[in-house]
Amino acid sequence: MPDLVIGSDGLARCAWGASTPEYTVYHDTEWGRPVRGDDALYERMTLEAFQSGLSWLTILRKREAFRAAFAGFAVETVATFGAADVERLLGDAGIVRNRAKIEAAIANARAAVDLPDGLATLLWSFAPTGRRRRPKAFADLTATTAESTAMAKDLKRRGFRFVGPTTAYALMQACGMVDDHLAGCYVRTDVM
Repeated sequence: MPDLVIGSDGLARCAWGASTPEYTVYHDTEWGRPVRGDDALYERMTLEAFQSGLSWLTILRKREAFRAAFAGFAVETVATFGAADVERLLGDAGIVRNRAKIEAAIANARAAVDLPDGLATLLWSFAPTGRRRRPKAFADLTATTAESTAMAKDLKRRGFRFVGPTTAYALMQACGMVDDHLAGCYVRTDVM
């Protein structure tokens, strides 16, 4: 599969972003665009953790169920979840029912609430500075970077779970901390 494809709309996009309708919408409207709010970043962090070992398409298709199950990803609300909520979530067929990931999502909300300057300030402090060239091919992308490794280490030190360097880099890509749309992809982002 070529790294860039021309869609039925005539636009060149990253090949993965043209493989399903769900991916096309996500690629075109969300992936790589800056996300700044604590709740929105918590949602992306949580979904990236749940994706570990699964297809991102699975997570996208369950996203609305995740939002309902996790109170719209309101950090302050999820931080109050207890044992009854864990059991409720384990019984929710609309989401990925993995105890370790569910408990990590709750622990991460609690850790986020404890951050003095908020989750967005912490996560964005690891964004690379300056502009860089877009990758020319998927082969140019790495699964981790020095910044994602540092982010994961700091998050773990603060009590976050399921946030290794690969998950941290996927979060950085998804939230626009880096722009990994391939050179030639029509999507333009405002990475800062």
